[in-house]
Formats: sequence, C-alpha cells, structure tokens
Amino acid sequence: MAMELEKSVLDQFSKIVGSSGLVTRSEDIAPSLIEWRGLYEGRAPVIIAPATTAQTAAILRICRSQNIGVVPQGGNTGLVGGAIPHSTSQRTEIIISARRMNAIRDLDSDNYTITAEAGCILADLQAAAENANRLFPLSLSAEGTCQLGGNISSNAGGTNVLRYGNTRDLVLGLEVVLPDGRVFEGLRGLRKDNAGYDLKQLFIGAEGTLGFVTAAVCKLFSRPKGLATALVAVTDPNAAIALHSQSRSALGEQLVAFELINRLAMDMVLENIPGTRDPFEQPHSWYVLLELGSPQPDSVADQLMEKFLSDNMESGLIRNGVLAQSSMQRDALWRIRHSISEAQKKAGAGIKHDIAVPVSRIGDFLSRAETFVSGRIPGVLVVAFGHLGDGNIHFNLNQPARMEADAFRALWSEVSRDVHSIAVDLGGSFSAEHGVGTLKRDELVRLRGGVELELMRAVKNTLDPDGIMNPGKLLGGS
Repeated sequence: MAMELEKSVLDQFSKIVGSSGLVTRSEDIAPSLIEWRGLYEGRAPVIIAPATTAQTAAILRICRSQNIGVVPQGGNTGLVGGAIPHSTSQRTEIIISARRMNAIRDLDSDNYTITAEAGCILADLQAAAENANRLFPLSLSAEGTCQLGGNISSNAGGTNVLRYGNTRDLVLGLEVVLPDGRVFEGLRGLRKDNAGYDLKQLFIGAEGTLGFVTAAVCKLFSRPKGLATALVAVTDPNAAIALHSQSRSALGEQLVAFELINRLAMDMVLENIPGTRDPFEQPHSWYVLLELGSPQPDSVADQLMEKFLSDNMESGLIRNGVLAQSSMQRDALWRIRHSISEAQKKAGAGIKHDIAVPVSRIGDFLSRAETFVSGRIPGVLVVAFGHLGDGNIHFNLNQPARMEADAFRALWSEVSRDVHSIAVDLGGSFSAEHGVGTLKRDELVRLRGGVELELMRAVKNTLDPDGIMNPGKLLGGS
C-alpha cells in the first residue's frame, strides 16, 4: 500500500506553496481524514493548500507525473465520503484544500454577479452580497463551514431551491484546473452565451473527479424587502402536497421555501438541541415550514401570508399554524429545520437516504418506503423531512430501541437498495443533493447504467485518463 511521499516530491510541493500551504503533521491532518458522520476515515501523508490558480496547476502537474491521487476538499461537510481519501490504496493520495483561495475577486451589482474563489465560506459569500444590497440565495445548514468549491462540486441544493434553483442554476462561469495542469478559463458573467458546449456544467456536480474548481462567477438577486415565515401543521404528506399547490398559485414567485418535517424529526430536535421549543401546544404528525420573500415590506408580506394561512385553515388543509412575528421567531423556526441532522446524529445510529421524486409522488414514496422499512426492521424510527417544494426528501432511519448500533448500520446497504428502488420506480433519483461519493457509487452503476454511465465514463477518461482526480469516487475505479 502506497502512503508516503518521496522527499523530493514533498520538496517540490513546499517550493510551490510555502510552509503555510503544507500540512504534514499527522495530528493536524487527522481532522480532514474523517467524514462528518464518521462513516469514512482515510489516510493521506499531506494536505496541500495552494493560494493561487497557478500554484494549483503546478501541483496537479506534479501529481499527474508521479501518479499521485488528488482528493479535493472544501469544508469537509459532505455526507457520502466524497472528500475523504481511501484508507487503503495502491497509490498515494493527497488532499488539496481550497481554504487559502478565499478571495472575492469581483462583485458587479449592476450585472448581479459575484466572482469568488473556491475556498470562500458560503456564509461569507452571502454576507458580501448583502453588503452590496444583493442576495446570494444558496443556503444550507452547513453554510458557516462549507466552501463554494464544494458547493459547486456537489451541486448543493438547500432550502431555497424552490425559488432560485440548485448551485447548477446559480453558476454562470468557472475557472478549473484540469488534471494535467491546464486551466479552463471560463469566468464569464453572461446569461446568454451559445458559443459551443456549456463546458462549465461538466464540472458542476462532478465531485472533483474531473478537475479542481478554483473560482466561479455566480448569480446574485435582489434582496427581498419583506420576509414572512410560518410553520403549519397538516394531517399527512398528501395534505402537504395539496398545500404546496395552493401556495404556488397564491404566492407565485414570492414563495421561497416549502419544507416538510415529520413529528419524529421535531421530537429529536426538541430532545437533543438545547434552546429549542415546540411552537405548538399540541403535537401534530406532520409540519410544513414555508417562507415567502416579497419586494414589499414585512408588513405586506405578513398580510399576504396571513391571508394564505387563513384561507387554507378554513378549507381544512392546515390544522394549526404559527406566523413568525420577528426575526428572532423566524430564526427559531428555521433552527428547528436546520438542526434535524445534528439531532438525529445525537439520537443514535442512523441510516440516511437523500432521494428525489416528482412532488406529486412524495406521499406515495413515503407510504411505500415506511411500509418496507418497518417490515424489515421492526421498531425502526423514521425521520422524514426535506425540501418538498423541489421533491427532495431526506428519508432517514434511526436504530430501534432494542437494536445495537452496529447491527443496525450493517443493514444500510440492503435497506438502501430497496428504498432507492422505490424512489426510482416512482420516476425519482437515489441521490438528490448529497452526491454519490463512495457511499452510492454501486447504486450509480445499478440504477444509472447503460448509455448514461458510458457517457459519464467517456468524459472521465477524456479529461482524466490517468484517474488521479478523486480516485474511486462517483464512478469507482482506483
């Protein structure tokens, strides 16, 4: 098993990035070798953090000449093992971090674009846009840690996809260092450009397997002047689907988010996240968190939301509801939603699924999937939540009270095959926003084979014939 780097190669890296860009002490490398959920832990002799695109290009040229595997890593907030090197490999693998490439190169408020480097923390990007009275709408629970390059490489979604789209919809141009050290210079802030293939789309969602993203031009939007946020109780997912249709008709483009939460998810947050409280006096089976952003002030947005809630309470779609009366209350409602993954982690061993189906089939999926897992694992705890507005549901499972964690986790692959098959059978996908990484690469072969997989492999072989970029991830291989 290859692990060490020859001193001459390490010296070349050091000459390129300097001592501040090279991490060689094992105790300093260790935090970057384990995934947030603890499912994957790898090995790497060094972390290299270039400060410029030119430095990145020089590093990749060396890696290709020495057959060194390159694992791109941003904030290491991924959930499928896509940014973790292998623990065993026939080739040495190093981590290349974008953390030092964190400059905002340009903000063109009239063009509604921001040009930023891959190491920019998402929350810092949001703040820069806000300072220019603009909005960068990508929003995730990990936004204080995750980086733009990782968001692009995983095509991150989040809570605002309903209104603004995935990361793929927010990127206008990219700068990418290819595996051979050449640089794809595509930093164009154009909404219209039909000069050939849209090459940037190859790298968005490619999980670092085709090149190292160093910078991007992203869309900005007008900031809403008014926000209205409500948490409502509904009887079941089908009622939530009907409410979603009503909200699209009544609120139109002002509807920003429409999130589904089941009661068990709520209970786990209340039990495991200090400072949270139930907004309702009585528990309900299902909840919807919805938000609208208006060009009018908060008072107008609140009036619009109040009317919508009132109309749908009269019709019976909404059983109960609370409308945030302040930014503090709004943050409290969103904290419940954003804390579910952390709460589930604290509650015990979990098996997680990140699926997408057409919005109209969400009720069918939840019914079929819960029936299956309850029959396969008696007493299993189903934690279902996610972005109903774009069809992305996190169908997560926690261990039954009388089952050991290791025995429960051992069922992951078997259970997930059937859950994923249910989603695909309903016209959906087994991977909505987390990516494929290591966790789901066999499922990609099983569920996306044939011509589609052949085309993916053809692109990989063309751009990275030596297979040095994030080896073993997404498409497999070594």
